[in-house]
Amino acid sequence: MKLLVATHNPHKLEEILTIFARPGLSLLSMRDIPDLPEVIEDGDTLAANACKKAIALSRATGLWALADDTGLEVAALNGEPGVYSARYAGEHVSYAANNEKLLANLVGQANRRACFRSVIALTDPAGNCHTVEGRCEGFIAESIQGGNGFGYDPVFIPEGGAKTFAELTPAEKNRVSHRGKALRAAALAWADLLQDR
Repeated sequence: MKLLVATHNPHKLEEILTIFARPGLSLLSMRDIPDLPEVIEDGDTLAANACKKAIALSRATGLWALADDTGLEVAALNGEPGVYSARYAGEHVSYAANNEKLLANLVGQANRRACFRSVIALTDPAGNCHTVEGRCEGFIAESIQGGNGFGYDPVFIPEGGAKTFAELTPAEKNRVSHRGKALRAAALAWADLLQDR
């Protein structure tokens, strides 16, 4: 079976390929198929965005598609940046700009609790969408720490840990991360759907 992974993000793709690989399943990226439509992520929930991406690309290619949307929700900021996590500091900005804005907005805040949420969507060419969610509770560090990972990894410390995601190896991060949990749940929940397609 061929499954299209609906992302341009090479870091996210690497995580998905590492965790979701299974015998008989050929994972394709958006780089493998030219002229795919650009999908605007304008949903008001992570699930809405994940389903929108998966459905659009599945219909465009005739393949089953896997998409995710991930958000960082910070308690002291009333759940921000949430669905706007990728563009928190503006459209087409760097990871560093998003992290800098987040840290600036938390200056003087004693409550640094945060939760990473990742929703994975699986869609068939008819537009049927299935979702699972993974969560990782933690808190926001006082400063940027570590050189691994991407996104908010240099400022997010998972609960019970002392290091940011960016200070962990990929294997260590995948064991506890929101996306790792969601992908493992997806592999179990959709085992029958992904067989013999």
